[in-house]
Amino acid sequence: MDFLRRKKDLPTGRKRSVDNFAQSGDSAVRHHVSCCIMAVFAVMLLALAACRTTGMESAPAGFVHVTDAVPDAILEIRYYSTYNFVGDRIDGYEKPTALLTMEAAKALKAVSDDVMKQGYRLKIYDAYRPQRAVSHFMRWAKQTADTRMKACFYPNLDKSVLFAQGYIAEKSGHSRGSTVDLTLFDMATGKEVDMGGTFDWFGKESHPSWCGNPETLVYTGEFAGNAPPNGGKINAVQFQNRMRLRSAMLRHGFKPIAEEWWHFTLAKEPYPETYFDHPVR
Repeated sequence: MDFLRRKKDLPTGRKRSVDNFAQSGDSAVRHHVSCCIMAVFAVMLLALAACRTTGMESAPAGFVHVTDAVPDAILEIRYYSTYNFVGDRIDGYEKPTALLTMEAAKALKAVSDDVMKQGYRLKIYDAYRPQRAVSHFMRWAKQTADTRMKACFYPNLDKSVLFAQGYIAEKSGHSRGSTVDLTLFDMATGKEVDMGGTFDWFGKESHPSWCGNPETLVYTGEFAGNAPPNGGKINAVQFQNRMRLRSAMLRHGFKPIAEEWWHFTLAKEPYPETYFDHPVR
């Protein structure tokens, strides 16, 4: 109050000086607060960037994140979700990402470049798989009453035969880090290419030789056995789609297996005898 009274009694020129001083002080305070807010925001951005960098650096020695090596790839990591033959997120899948050995990732980049020229992208369902995930599959297979996902992935098989027929095993080539499960994504339609069957379908319909010869790439419409399973035949277009993926993978150093059209392993894998257990993150 004394200050206000003194200000009121001052001559006009001196009043303006005091007013200017007060306004200058307010401006300085506002500038200081603004700088503080910007500094805090900058620190938050740096912290966020550090978190992301830390996450990307979690790949162990000799491994890389697939999306770093193959930026055009699409990921749909089924074992991070519950849409898989178990029906739960699988042990060891801590993030919806994919890891591969550096050598496998380099070869996969060549495959990606190849199919991109044809109008496709690679869509990846799984790559490196920790041993703990394989152990999770083993525990599930022994729980014969748990058939939640039977209709989606093994409708024609009794769960009790999964060990005997080789669908579940104590070890997986995926755990060596150079195996990938994938399909093609058509950039023109914005959809997965029709392969005549889904990833992780337990049955003969998933065999590359189903209704055709994968060595000659010729569609025959023939299938093993006396009658087709419930899935029935695949048509010529579906067979050729499988062969398009297979041919691209083989051209760039991967080898297939006889049971799954989506499964490929780098022929010259760097760790042929090592089964890793670090988590996917």
